[in-house]
Amino acid sequence: MKKLSKLYLALVMLFLYAPIFVLIVFSFNTTKSHTILSGFTFDWYIRLFNNRLIMSSLLNTIIVAVAASVCSTILGTAAAIGINNMKKLPRTVVMNVTNMPIINPEIVTGVSLMLLFVFFAARMHFEFGYVTLILAHITFDVPYVILNIMPKFRQMDPNLYEAAQDLGCGPVSAFFKAVLPEIMPGVVSGFLMAFTFSLDDFVVSYFTSGTTQTLPITIYSMTRRKISPEINALSTIIFIVVVVVIVTKNLIERRNLRRRGVIK
Repeated sequence: MKKLSKLYLALVMLFLYAPIFVLIVFSFNTTKSHTILSGFTFDWYIRLFNNRLIMSSLLNTIIVAVAASVCSTILGTAAAIGINNMKKLPRTVVMNVTNMPIINPEIVTGVSLMLLFVFFAARMHFEFGYVTLILAHITFDVPYVILNIMPKFRQMDPNLYEAAQDLGCGPVSAFFKAVLPEIMPGVVSGFLMAFTFSLDDFVVSYFTSGTTQTLPITIYSMTRRKISPEINALSTIIFIVVVVVIVTKNLIERRNLRRRGVIK
């Protein structure tokens, strides 16, 4: 049975990571072929950093992702605090409403946000760009932040906030000194998830970006002609950065749990 479970795990890992491994390998290929390996080179990485369109799109994506994820984390944390203090029935209703953007198809979200921005743009005389992109990304990021923080409130002692106030902390000080450290893993996870979704989003960005091109939109326009090995190089770099961030986050969490004596 153990051998069967290990074989199943190996097949799942192969299915998930074999395409990424192929992408990484062909990012070092000397030719544009995606079927034959003809040599090893770093030329595609050099061309990538010299490609102004890709670099400007990457910068736009990072600006939007950072702004949207920071705003979403603040709003999501505040919303999670409010939802946690509700009674059972209103909390259930609000959580169901909050989860709707997660369940809702992205094409519906993208089109509805585009129509909303068009309505306000005609009356307030502003153009599609960074502002509309960031607002759109905040819309679908906030539910994921709430979803990550709410379980931390359920794990936390409900009397912790009042106990901190009884010991001399003010309302704000009690939150930052007692409550925030307890929910911080959920806040960090929510931020990382919001940042990842913003970095990766195509459908909503396509409808709300205007003339501001993000990286997924640029890649889509490039792949309509022919997939360039520069895209392979860029995807490899993004994959490595994501892996490093996730591993670092897990190591920090394990170190904190060891300090608290939760694990050895």
